[in-house]
Amino acid sequence: MYRFQVNGTQYEVQEDQRLIDFLRADLKLTGTKEGCSAGACGTCTVIIDGKKAKACVSKLSQLDGKSIVTIEGLSEREKAVYTYAFGECGAVQCGFCIPGMIISAKVLIDENNDPTPDDVKKAILGNICRCTGYVKIEEGIMLAAKMFRENLPVPEKDTNGNVGARLHRVDAEEKALGTGQYSDDIYMDGMIYAKALRSKYPRARVDRVDVSKALEHPACVTALTAKDVPFNKTGHLVPDWDVLIAEGDITRYVGDAIALVATTEKKYLDEVLALVEVDYTELEPILDPLEALKPDAPQLHPEGNVLSRQTLSRGDVDKAIAEAAFVVTNHYSTPQTDHAFMEPECAVAYREGDEIHLHSGSQNVYDDRREVARMLGIPNESVKVHSMLVGGGFGGKEDMTVQHHASLVAWLTGKPTKVLFSRQESLNIHTKRHAMEMDITTACDAEGNLVASKVNIISNCGAYASLGGPVLQRAGTHSCGPYHFDNFAFDGVCVYTNTVPGGAFRGFGVTQTIFGQEQNIDELAALVGMDPWEFRYKNVVRPGDSLPNGQICSKETALVECLEAVKDAYYASDRTGLAVCLKNSGIGVGLPDTGRVILEVRDGKVRIRTGAACIGQGMATMATQVLCETTGLTADKVFVERPDTVRTPDSGTTTASRQTLFTGEATRKASLRLKEMLDSKTLEELNGVEIYEEFLGETDPFNSDKSHPKNHVAYGYGACVATIGEDNKVANLHVAYDVGRVVNPQSCTGQAEGGAIMGMGYAVTEDFPYKEGYVTSKYGTLGLLRATQCPPIHVSLIEKGTPEQYAYGAKGIGEISSIPIAPAIANAYRRIDGEPRRSLPIKHTGYKK
Repeated sequence: MYRFQVNGTQYEVQEDQRLIDFLRADLKLTGTKEGCSAGACGTCTVIIDGKKAKACVSKLSQLDGKSIVTIEGLSEREKAVYTYAFGECGAVQCGFCIPGMIISAKVLIDENNDPTPDDVKKAILGNICRCTGYVKIEEGIMLAAKMFRENLPVPEKDTNGNVGARLHRVDAEEKALGTGQYSDDIYMDGMIYAKALRSKYPRARVDRVDVSKALEHPACVTALTAKDVPFNKTGHLVPDWDVLIAEGDITRYVGDAIALVATTEKKYLDEVLALVEVDYTELEPILDPLEALKPDAPQLHPEGNVLSRQTLSRGDVDKAIAEAAFVVTNHYSTPQTDHAFMEPECAVAYREGDEIHLHSGSQNVYDDRREVARMLGIPNESVKVHSMLVGGGFGGKEDMTVQHHASLVAWLTGKPTKVLFSRQESLNIHTKRHAMEMDITTACDAEGNLVASKVNIISNCGAYASLGGPVLQRAGTHSCGPYHFDNFAFDGVCVYTNTVPGGAFRGFGVTQTIFGQEQNIDELAALVGMDPWEFRYKNVVRPGDSLPNGQICSKETALVECLEAVKDAYYASDRTGLAVCLKNSGIGVGLPDTGRVILEVRDGKVRIRTGAACIGQGMATMATQVLCETTGLTADKVFVERPDTVRTPDSGTTTASRQTLFTGEATRKASLRLKEMLDSKTLEELNGVEIYEEFLGETDPFNSDKSHPKNHVAYGYGACVATIGEDNKVANLHVAYDVGRVVNPQSCTGQAEGGAIMGMGYAVTEDFPYKEGYVTSKYGTLGLLRATQCPPIHVSLIEKGTPEQYAYGAKGIGEISSIPIAPAIANAYRRIDGEPRRSLPIKHTGYKK
């Protein structure tokens, strides 16, 4: 018997278990989140006898006589202060880490209510945030400390929601206090738990699957194999990913699912899975794209080992390079890396008659609907997908991971079913940033005018297609950088291997190719005899110029202004490096690209209904501010519904930095119509009115034969200066981004700061190693940066967007904020010691020897 208190209430428990399981499953105190199960991430931070502790590694047997405080146990004053402080500073993005951060803050402030910035960094050392870059969390803690120290009242909420106002995120409170629901926070009567048995080998023929012993286990509800799946394939664009590997088929990576079991209680899952018998014939895995391209290589898919070839050619590249005064050619290598979002994947599904309901946290509820319906062989309309809060995505929650398995079990058993990945399952299974090998040639004339670039890319697709084709295409089209020259070509191939699939990842391929191109630019500048800032200033695009893909730069193009914003930082030291970049907003290239919204007036408020997912970027807050700007309403008159295939129209995937522009413009158009109605009627008089609007981004196809095609609705631009300290570590990051228009200052700068730290991690610490096709990475070894490792980040936001443009001139910042960081850091190190850094993570630094 173990006796202890939780939030002042005494409990007596017979059975030993992890504290987090007792809190979440038994007490339903779901504000404490489980992120890694290994004490590495801090999302489960609680207070035990006044000290911080990780609930995922604390056992009840260690707690006899002790007192535990969770986020739910804070006083009303504490809840109000932390909610206000974190909202005011923009500390909340996806929100999954925030309750743990606040608990760490409480322990600090209870001991020292006048902390220094270094005290705050040390206090949250054990808490990882993947969204914010820590800056705003640290500011929020400092503000909370001041409010407690000076006994300041919590100010009334400012309801000014106009574009540019410092409106608190509309979801800040539920995320800060842990009351908002993520998928794993759902509990249903009679719910069962399911988990897949994964392949023992990266590549092997599955000769026999026998689930009979598993079915005999008293806790086993069902055990499924491939023959139980109506349509046994999923795939975002190409249906090549097996739901379950059938007998006689060959596995393609260690994440492949062989069988799927469901049990009455979660604790029995591994025990039942161990009873599934599988016979394999192990085969030699293909781990290198070059090996996969050999004529005698085994074919990993029926169509071969090449998923996609992409080429683009404008001008006469070879002639321009041959006649150029200066030419630089280098080879660059970038690795797979993990999104490391804080919330592991989870889905809950239940069946009602001939319909399946799915609760998930993905980047598009309509993609979930389409793929689940296809798998089950039922109409799309029979799948009802309801989005929960999403604890980060960065592209990693676009593909099926848990949604289809939860739906399959619920459909076949009729029981509510939860599938939750452990952190290690997440690492082993979900897509990664594509590893790429790149040969980049860049040329200029004697005066330093860029004349040509030629790029060859081999992208490691991994086991399945995911978004390998579009990622390769975007990597290629953006590999030229944001410069004005007429001769450009890229040739790329995306190749299947027996590694974890590559997929969408913040930057979408551009992060990889810009890493190389921007180092070429520095080397070219040196050959010409110009410094890197001056060389770029001479060559970057300005309004009216054409990009190397032929698209004419619009009047709000502000890359010159970005360079000017970081100029002083670059020249402040001889230990700085510079890089610039561009990134499209919207899918573009002639593909369907639509933002949709319904405004519904109900009970004196306007409900914004859109299928656009928020994965931390502040989708609902953006839509609220666009509506307020247009109608003159205050933010307290607006409510944004979560994406739901029943209630909200399809607004496309949250990807390609598109939602601010596309859903923002759809919201603006609908709000203009509402404004007209409000000229003669009140909201109460408009009760029941619904207004539907959409915005279609019309673009030209990839490889259009037009002289000046419009490949994308808009581009954002950015510049970064990295400064290396005397300890050979990054000491400062100065970033400037052309965002068109700032809708919400906290969210916009928060995206810039978070992207900077993600880009810095990509540069100096992050990797995703394998051993003979087996994943060797753990969450704690991914190289994720912690608060104490992060340098000051100085953000400049350039606004040249005007109100008459789409979404009041706003463009996305989510992806571009991570792109120029790694090459700027590489260029800084090369400037110091003359050694090129042509692979990631960068070696010979204060981080990597």
